[in-house]
Amino acid sequence: MKANLPETGNPRIVIIGGGFAGLKLARKLSGKAYQVVLIDKNNFHQFQPLFYQVATAGLEPSSISFPFRKMFQNSKNIHFRMGEVKMVYPKEKFLETDFGRVNFDLLVLATGADTNFFGNANIRRNALPMKSVGEALAIRNTILKNYEKALSEENSENIKALLNIVVVGGGPTGVEVSETLAEMKRIILHKDYPELNFESMNIYLVEAAPKVLSAMREISSQKSKTYLEQLGVKLMLEKFVTDYNGEKVTLQNGETISTKTLVWAAGIKGNMLSGFQDDIWQKGGRIKVNQYHEVEGYDNIFAIGDIAFMQEVDYPNGHPQVAQVAIQQAENLSRNLTKKNALKKSAFKYKDLGSMATVGRNLAVVELPIKKFQGFLAWFFWMLVHLMQIVGAKNKLFIFLNWFWNYITYDQSLRLIIKPTERQND
Repeated sequence: MKANLPETGNPRIVIIGGGFAGLKLARKLSGKAYQVVLIDKNNFHQFQPLFYQVATAGLEPSSISFPFRKMFQNSKNIHFRMGEVKMVYPKEKFLETDFGRVNFDLLVLATGADTNFFGNANIRRNALPMKSVGEALAIRNTILKNYEKALSEENSENIKALLNIVVVGGGPTGVEVSETLAEMKRIILHKDYPELNFESMNIYLVEAAPKVLSAMREISSQKSKTYLEQLGVKLMLEKFVTDYNGEKVTLQNGETISTKTLVWAAGIKGNMLSGFQDDIWQKGGRIKVNQYHEVEGYDNIFAIGDIAFMQEVDYPNGHPQVAQVAIQQAENLSRNLTKKNALKKSAFKYKDLGSMATVGRNLAVVELPIKKFQGFLAWFFWMLVHLMQIVGAKNKLFIFLNWFWNYITYDQSLRLIIKPTERQND
């Protein structure tokens, strides 16, 4: 079955994935002499850096999501289709999707990355990942449902397991989840559940490296460690999680932690597509590309963002899988695609604009090329940068109002257990 797409006479660029890379490229090609087909399994763009605030009841999912069709209402050359790509046929220049066959002249892989469980089936089955709005909402539901269950539980060990939370992964996501949960414990949860003793609740942050935020400088890592310890987070550095059965987390030294909630933020892997030769896929499910974003062996297929493995002198193991890399690669590819002289296309060179992480109320660490700072100023800067990157004026306003209300009241009123209702058949 062939997908129902208009034939315009312009070359067709198919972009798979509407994350930071795919969305930026589509917006840059709006109004250009191409027919652009954007394919994503969701009908909305998700702002991944704030997933943790959905997971911890700080924001509603709609605040960090924006519908593609709304975004491209005035872009006549852009066509959105919701669905999944089943197979790529590079030589034949078409895709097989769940809504039909899609032909292409140029293809851009921007499929992003998903959670890496490193082959551990038990952890995959029982842990809670956070790579989508839906998964973030599942974390929120699980935490709140566990506290509701704890009210009816009589066994002290079972209560402790329902209250305890283990976060695996000491990168920005793990740090931000941990600090937010610690603030909820200190300020909010004892008010919502006065019958429960939250003094017995522990928030563990398990990291295999000897420090948190290991990609940042030593001062930022040390400051983050200090902030987390002040908030009461129990840091377990240089520890590996080897198993989780839904009841107990097992570490490589045999130590166990009782918990009904394990948040897995320990690694990512590319969302691979079928149809390419195995030898162009690199470690972590990334596809090998040259400096012009061309997939190895093809001059009409490109890859950008987390899925792309491009080596530079400063990045022999590929670029960091962060939003800035994805955005810059999309911008460079859009310039090359719209140049009249194809021989003048530009090789990509990543410009590191810095990194940051929030570690609590009035606390953050920021590293810019020209300055490094921590504390309140860093926290304010972190909020400003994230607010500017959110898609949609209404979303920016709602997030600002949520943050402002939370700041002045020390509370947020979004602790709702929202789950889909299953359809009943007659």
